[in-house]
Amino acid sequence: MVGAPPPVPPVPPARTTASAHPSAPTAPAAPSVPFPRRPLDAGGTWERVRWWYESVLGWPTAPGAPVRLRVGVRFDVLDVPAEAGHAALERLGLLRRPGGPAPRWPGFPVAVRGERMLLLVAAGGAEEMPGLLEWLEWGSLPLDLTAVGAGGLMEAPLAPEPGSTGLPPRPPGRDGLQGAAVWLRAPEPGCEVEASLPTLSAMGGAGTAPDLARLVQTLATQCHRVRLSLPSPSSPSLPVSPFQRMTL
Repeated sequence: MVGAPPPVPPVPPARTTASAHPSAPTAPAAPSVPFPRRPLDAGGTWERVRWWYESVLGWPTAPGAPVRLRVGVRFDVLDVPAEAGHAALERLGLLRRPGGPAPRWPGFPVAVRGERMLLLVAAGGAEEMPGLLEWLEWGSLPLDLTAVGAGGLMEAPLAPEPGSTGLPPRPPGRDGLQGAAVWLRAPEPGCEVEASLPTLSAMGGAGTAPDLARLVQTLATQCHRVRLSLPSPSSPSLPVSPFQRMTL
């Protein structure tokens, strides 16, 4: 008599852990640290800057980062070498000296970007520049003085921290403040910027802001001095009018 076949032992279920098959290759584990991405602080900082200019000062900005201010709406800009600009501001009493009195016209905003100085003037001032330089007898001389008016853009200096009296925080993604625009004379929140901007006396700015003609004359004089101090043996010296000589 043939006996019944012995029972077949049940097959254990397959084990999916690596210890069941030590020699079998395993799939690499998913990375626990996400890939590097743009710091969130950069976008947040620029959004805070944009909010400060648009909501606190009421200055229109252009899209993108870094934030740029639209020129020709609330103000125009005079762009000069920083060396000439500093000398002009000191000549006009617009910079505080150690132990000296408070500067005149405290609301007159001025920014510095690298080796350039940006001085805010009344909207429409850029259109007055060619005729004003001719009237001041600077029209025939090359000056490193540029006026930016309607349609132009100015990189916005970072908004000052609440309660801060020093330099603004470091711009995101930059090497400190090198090359970034910073306020030398920051605008005052809650004040109409137009009342503090240089304008021609005939346009109603006398007594409330620096006179544009006097500012341009001083800037042109200092720009000319800086130009004369540069080594240029191959270029002959240009004539200077008697009116310009009195201001040098």
